[in-house]
Amino acid sequence: MSNQHDQHESSHRPPNRRKEMSRRQFLTYTLGGATAYMAGGVVLPMLRFAVDPVLHKKTEGNYVKVVEVSKITDEPQEFSFELHQQDGWYASTASLTAWIRKDESGKIYALSPICKHLGCTVGWNNDKGFPNEYHCPCHGAQYTKEGKNLAVAPKPLDEYKVKIDKDWVYLGDIVPNTRAK
Repeated sequence: MSNQHDQHESSHRPPNRRKEMSRRQFLTYTLGGATAYMAGGVVLPMLRFAVDPVLHKKTEGNYVKVVEVSKITDEPQEFSFELHQQDGWYASTASLTAWIRKDESGKIYALSPICKHLGCTVGWNNDKGFPNEYHCPCHGAQYTKEGKNLAVAPKPLDEYKVKIDKDWVYLGDIVPNTRAK
C-alpha cells in the first residue's frame, strides 16, 4: 500500500520549473549591464581618439602653385605664397615665403626662410659683411646657398618638397635639408 501511496504523492508534485531568478540576481544583472553600457560610452570615444590617427592613410601632401619655372635663376629669390589650412572647423590662410633657385645641375629647390637657431627670418645678401650667404638679422646665423649652417645655427635650413608641373613650381611640405653637406 505504501507503494501506491508513493506513486500517488509523486503525481501531485508540481512540475519541475526552471530555477527562478531571485530579486537580488535581477538587480545585480541590471545594474551590471547599465554600468557596462555607461563605461562603454566613456571608453569607446577614448579608444577611437587614440586609434583613429593610425587608421588614416598618409596622403602625398598638398602642393601650392608658387611661380613659373622660367622666372627661376641660379641666384636665390624670395617668393611668397598662400597656404589654405583647415583646422577642425576653422579655415585660415597662412602667408609663407620660400627662397627658390636652380642648382648647378639645373634642378630647382626651395629653402625655408626660418632660421634654425631661434626661428627668425633669414635673408639672402642682406648683410654686406657676408656676401652670397643667407644671414639671420636676429643673432647672426649664416648659411650657404644650399642652406648649410656656417655659424650660430645648429642645423641647416629646411627645404620644401618641390614638384614641377606644366612649367610651374609647386611647393609641398617642409622636410629636413638633404643638400647641405
